[in-house]
Order: sequence, then structure tokens, then C-alpha cells
Amino acid sequence: MNKQQLAAKIWASANKMRSKIEANEYKDYILGFIFYKYLSDQEVEFAKNQGMSEKEIAALSENDADTVKYIKKELGYFIAYDDLFSTWLNAGSDFDVSDVRDALSAFARLIHPNHKKLFDGVFDTLQTGLSKLGENAAKQTKAISDLLQLIKDIPMDGKQGYDVLGYIYEYLIEKFAANAGKKAGEFYTPHEVSLLMSEIVAHHLKDRENIEIYDPTSGSGSLLINIGSSVAKHVNDKNNIKYYAQELKANTYNLTRMNLVMRGILPNNIVTRNGDTLEDDWPYFDENDPMGSYNPLYVDAVVSNPPYSQQWDPEHKENDPRYARFGLAPKTKADYAFLLHDLYHLKPDGIMTIVLPHGVLFRGGEEGKIRKQLIEQNHIETIIGLPANIFFGTGIPTTILVLRQKRTNTDVLIIDASKHFLKVGKNNKLQASDIKRIADTVINRETHPKYAKVVSKQTIRDNDYNLNIPRYVDASIEAESWDLHATMLGGIPEKEINQLDGYWQAFPDLRNTLFTKTSSDYSQLKIAADALNKTIKQHPQVKAFTQDFLTAFTGFDDYLKKELITPFMDRADQQGQSLNSKINIAQQEAVLSTELFTRLKPIALIDKYQAYQLLDNSWQTIATDCEMLQSEGFAVSKQVDPRMVSKKVKGKDAEVQDGWMGHILPFNLVQRTYLNDELHALKQQENRLAEISAEFETLLESLSEEEKEADTIKESNDGFVNAVVIKAAKKFKAEIKTNGAFGNADQESYEAKILNVDALISEEKKFKKSLKADSEALHLQTKTTIENLSDEQVHELLELKWISPLLAELNKLPDDLINQLTRQVQHLADKYATTYGDIANDIQESEKELASLIDALEGNAFDKQALAEFKLMLNAEL
Repeated sequence: MNKQQLAAKIWASANKMRSKIEANEYKDYILGFIFYKYLSDQEVEFAKNQGMSEKEIAALSENDADTVKYIKKELGYFIAYDDLFSTWLNAGSDFDVSDVRDALSAFARLIHPNHKKLFDGVFDTLQTGLSKLGENAAKQTKAISDLLQLIKDIPMDGKQGYDVLGYIYEYLIEKFAANAGKKAGEFYTPHEVSLLMSEIVAHHLKDRENIEIYDPTSGSGSLLINIGSSVAKHVNDKNNIKYYAQELKANTYNLTRMNLVMRGILPNNIVTRNGDTLEDDWPYFDENDPMGSYNPLYVDAVVSNPPYSQQWDPEHKENDPRYARFGLAPKTKADYAFLLHDLYHLKPDGIMTIVLPHGVLFRGGEEGKIRKQLIEQNHIETIIGLPANIFFGTGIPTTILVLRQKRTNTDVLIIDASKHFLKVGKNNKLQASDIKRIADTVINRETHPKYAKVVSKQTIRDNDYNLNIPRYVDASIEAESWDLHATMLGGIPEKEINQLDGYWQAFPDLRNTLFTKTSSDYSQLKIAADALNKTIKQHPQVKAFTQDFLTAFTGFDDYLKKELITPFMDRADQQGQSLNSKINIAQQEAVLSTELFTRLKPIALIDKYQAYQLLDNSWQTIATDCEMLQSEGFAVSKQVDPRMVSKKVKGKDAEVQDGWMGHILPFNLVQRTYLNDELHALKQQENRLAEISAEFETLLESLSEEEKEADTIKESNDGFVNAVVIKAAKKFKAEIKTNGAFGNADQESYEAKILNVDALISEEKKFKKSLKADSEALHLQTKTTIENLSDEQVHELLELKWISPLLAELNKLPDDLINQLTRQVQHLADKYATTYGDIANDIQESEKELASLIDALEGNAFDKQALAEFKLMLNAEL
């Protein structure tokens, strides 16, 4: 299975296994064991690379001082063979929770002094939490054994260049955050927010050779790592990036260290601290040599998502260099304390991004004074308003502030992205297109109506340094208004037709084709509703627009094949273990999007970010496949894997094989392409089974109630009749054999229907048996077909899987736009089609009809008196 499937499987099992343990706690246990497995496997791999045999690895122990010293020097730690993760697995029923306790204690002892800060105490949370996994040693052992089995398949041997381990680790952190409620904010920044901040920072740093980045409230380290990954796309050597992290909570601090180490970052490039950022600031120094190791920390980028509006202690901090220039944040809200801390640690040409609640943009008092100074000294570069409910555990709206130490321009870019999101469950989520729209606007410093505006310093001064986004960018959706004249007398107001001005600019003559003026201010639609869409599509300017779109994308399929398929055509060896050329997966989507935007540039009306979302949707599949093809070898394109499913076996959940599945190529795609005749034959059988079911239902409904109540016809578990019908059918067949016919030969007779049902049952059994056999045969034939594909056939299938769906979605864009115009025009026509006068006439006619019916009503004297009064009221209305 690919990394997404493996991650989802591990999460599903882990979420079930944690039982009553809080998600926020259980994450520390499973992630701790994953990290231990990583360190354990790394040592085994290192030993093998040093030429050690399996026997020599099995002899690794603390007693071999020279080997211990050597491995500690190279890796920073040593794990004896008896304490390896793989040894725990091989122990089977002999494994015990005490093995884990002993191993973690030994690990703490055997850390190299140079790596003390990196590894010391990293397993403390796991070690102290083992007792929570069960009420006694036996139950703890069982819980840990289940965990070990769950994570044993995560590859950590370095062959998977696409970072399966890192993906699964991030996936689990996100899932635990979604289930941790308000505590999620302590350790997790949503991946999409991290990506957005990463793109902004990476663009600023893209031309630098050596880069230092810092997160003073690092949580799990995800934000810092995403920043590093984005920056790494633009540098020659990712080892030129140094990571600084500080975190207050010990268990979360451990997550930061684990996450950084497992991403393959060099130990010397990881500097972490467990401390209170506001109380215990860098500069960093070694406690054993404070003068000799003093190192003021100024970095290229600071990124942070600090706790929102928490209390802090500003006492005796007036002379703290972080705050001396701007003042102290109020005691009840530390938001600006974190912001000023981040700003202080920037190099003169550095950049910072910080997530804070909207209140920092407009609150007064000390915060207002700080904000004024930041604006006057040109530190605030960009403000991005995010959608509400985007963070786990809080629904408050947040903002990303981008600040610089030194910059030449004095204006501020303000973006309101609060309306751009996708609703996912209870939370809102930034899509890839939302992220790119924001990042492009920031990088290009663009003004867009109802979205973004570059605001001068003087305008901000005129607003008393209040940066509340709606003061500068009105992104509100206008409420629909109703024209009084059109409501009373009919017609479509010109001002409402003008709201579709974007279409009329693209199709100047279309407006006159659709509307005819009834006065200077009102028009009417002159096309019938059922002909509206066709009229629009057949208009010469609309047809020219569609043709321009198709022309713009002429050859796009060839371009995509060159970029995505060609690199897999020139392989270094026939076994497909390596490639002469590779796709740079980290950068390829950006390359494709540049080409996409270039082709869309001359095309009016089409939202390029909508097209980008289609590209990104396809890219998720393409990237996953490319990662496997490039790291595992081209031969895996012809690989078929067992399809494992969870089933109850002897009352217990177990994984069993249920057929096969393509490692890269889906069975249904291969069948549609190379086994279509067999697939069609199966489809015909399935259709006939559906017809049999429908025919049976029709026969059943045609029976009288007496015949149904005779208990002759009953529905069985599979939806058809039971043995009683078969018994009755045998009786009637015997009668036919004896007499040549029933007593009643009418085809609508009860006996005929029973025989028809009997025939349907026989036919159904035949088709079910045949369908099952043919389905199994096609399944095995598909397996064989994939395993025997030629390289050229693989290339064709990859094109059908990767490129064809994307082209199909892109080609829908013109039609979607035209259909949207049709709906908007039809809405205008429908809106004023019925006037108030029409409604009044309808009411009057209904009242007349009601009045005429009153005379026919009967009742006692009181009823008649009431009806007479009611009639008078109606007549008065008429």
C-alpha cells in the first residue's frame, strides 16, 4: 500500500486501540514508539553499512566498549541488540513491558555528550506514560505489543526517498489534533496554514546559500519542518538549513525533537530548547561555559503560532532588548510579546510570519501603541485574514502577520481570505488554490477588489493605526436587493444586468441577443427558458471564446507527457531499478502551474486558481505514483500486491487477503484499456441480474392480497422467493405433464406467475454462478496482464491515469462558465417574471372562487351566521 493508505490504516487501528485514553496523551505513546523504531532501525542500517554481519549485530551490547563508543560518536546514541525494536518483535510471547522500561533507561545512559541536548529526556513522556496503557503489567505488555505490530510496517531504511515515515508521523499528529479538542493548539498548526507561511518565507529566502530558521513556540515541530521543506526547494543543499526550536511543554518539546531527527536533518543543524520563550529567551549559551559559548541568535526567518492571548508577566522587562523599542504587551494578552520576540531575533534582511487572533489588529491601550510603532517603523509588510474555524480546538478568526526588520516600501498589503475555504466536517480548510492565491498576492503585492489592497501608511494613520481588515478590504457578499418598479410592473432592471458586466465585456454582443430594452432603465429577456443555454452557447462570441480556450491548450497533453511520462521512458537498466532522469517532485507542480497560467493568460473569465485546483487534485495522485516509481524502481509499475481487508476470524479482527490490487496501476483502468470485451460481458450479466430482480418485483406486485396472504410467496435473505415457491412450481409442472396444461392456462393466472418466478429463480442462480466465476477469472487475468505489461503499455496507462482525467476536467471549464451565466440570466428573468399585480389577481380569483363555494356549505344557525360574515369580508376584499 502507498503511504496514504498505510497512514490511514495505522490511524484507524490506533484510534480504536487507545480506547478511553485521551487522544492528546495517546499520541505521545505511539509517536514515541515510532521514534524508537526509527533510531533502532537507523542503528541496524548503520551497522550493516559498516560491514557488520547479522551475527555481529546480534552481539551488540554495552559490554563491547569500543563498538559502543564508535556508534555513539557516529549516531549520537547506542542501542544494544536486546533493546532493538526488531528484537522486541521477534521475542513474541516472551516480550514484556519491562523490556521497554529497561531499553529506555539504557538509551538515556548511552547518549553521546555532543548530542545530549538533542536526545536527553526525549523518551521521558513515553516512559512515564507506560503505566497508563493498562492497569497491570500483563495488560501493558499486551497494549504495547499491539502498538509494535501496528507500526512495524513503517519503512525507515532510507530506500523510500518520498519520506513515508515523515508523512505518517505528520498524518498521525493531524488526526490526533483533530480529536484532541482545545489541547490541539498546544502542538499542531494545520498543515495548510504551515504551507501558506512556508511559501511566503521560502520566496523571500530563495537566493540564499545558508539559512537559519527559528520557531519559538514549536509544538510538534511541523510548522518549522514545512518551512524548511519549502526553503529546501530553492537551495542547492538542504544541509545548509539550520533549525532552531523552543517549546515550553516537555512532552510537546519531545515531539519537536523527534520530528526534526526523523526528517533526516543533521544533528548539528538541530538546536532545540525546552523553556519559556518569553521568560527564558535566547541568546543561546552552554550553561557549563556561558561566556565562551555566548551566541546571540539572529536568523533569516522566524515562524510561530503562539498560544493566543495568554497571560504573561511583563514585570522587570522594560529593559529587555526585545521590548525596549516598542513597549510591553498588557499582562492579560501576550500576543505582542511573542510578536516582538520574533521580530527581535530577525537579521536585518530577515522575514517573519506569525499567527495571531484578529484582536491584535485593532485593540487599543498598550497594544495600540506597539502597533503604531511597528507601522511607523515599517515593520509590518502584510496582513492576511484567515477563515474562521480553521484551527483545531478554536473557532476564532485568526490572521497571519508578515513582518521584516528592514524594507524599502512603507505601505501594508492587507488580504481578506476569510471567504476562501472548503468546509471539511466541523472545520474550514484552505485548499491548494486558496494557498496559491494568497501566496501569489503576497509575493506580487497585488490589489484585487473585495480580496486584497495595498494600503498607504498615510491611510493607516488616518484610521488611527487601526488595522481591522474590513476598514480597507470589503469582502462581504452583497445581499440580494429587489427593484420596486420591476416587482410591481415587471421588467429586469438594467443595473442588475450590469452586475454581469464581466460577461458582457467578454461577449459584447451577447447582451443585445438576450435582452431587449423596454425603457432606459429596464429590459426583458427575449429568449425562452428552454432555449437560453443553447442560444448562449451558439452565440458567435461565445463559440469563439470556447475555441480560444481549446486553442490555448492545444499541445498541453504533449507537454504533460514530456514532463511526466518521458522521464520514465529512458531507464538505466532493464530491471527498472533506476532512472537516467527523474522528476523533481518537490518542484514539478510549480513548473506545471506556470505553464497552466501561461496558457490561461489570454483567456477571459476563467479563474486561473480554479484551474490550479484541478491541477493540484490530479497532482496528489501523480506525485504519490512518481515517488514510488522513482524510489522503488520502474518495475513496481508491473507489480501486483495482495489486497488486505479486515474481517472477523473466530470472533477476532484479523487481516485477510481478498484478491489483488495494482501497486501503481488500478485494476479497473487496466480492464477498461486492455480487457474491455471481458468487462463488457460481465456488465451484461450484471444487467441481466438487475432485470431479473425487477421482473420478480413486478410479478410480486401483480399478486392479489389473497394470494400474498396465502403464505406461498415470501422474500428470502437474498431478496427472492423461498422454497415454498419452488414446491408450488413443481406441483404445477407435474400438472402440466399430466394434463398438458394447468387448470387455468391464463398467463395472468396465479399458477403462471408462480412458474415465471420459478424460471427467474433458476436463471438468477445460473447468472450468479457464472458471474462469480467470470469475475474471478477476469480478476486473475487482470493480475497477469499487469505483470506482463510492456514498458510502452505502462506509459500508456500512466497517461490515462495521470493526464487524461486532468485534461477532461480542464476542458469542462468553458462549459461550466457558460452554464453559470445561463443560471444567472435565468435567475434575473425568474426574479421579476411574476409581478405584484399578477399575485394580486391570483388572490382575487381565489377569493371569488372561495366565496362561491360558501353558499354550498351546510351547518347550524351559528355556522351559517359565521359563513355569511366571512362572505361579506371576501366581497369587501373583491
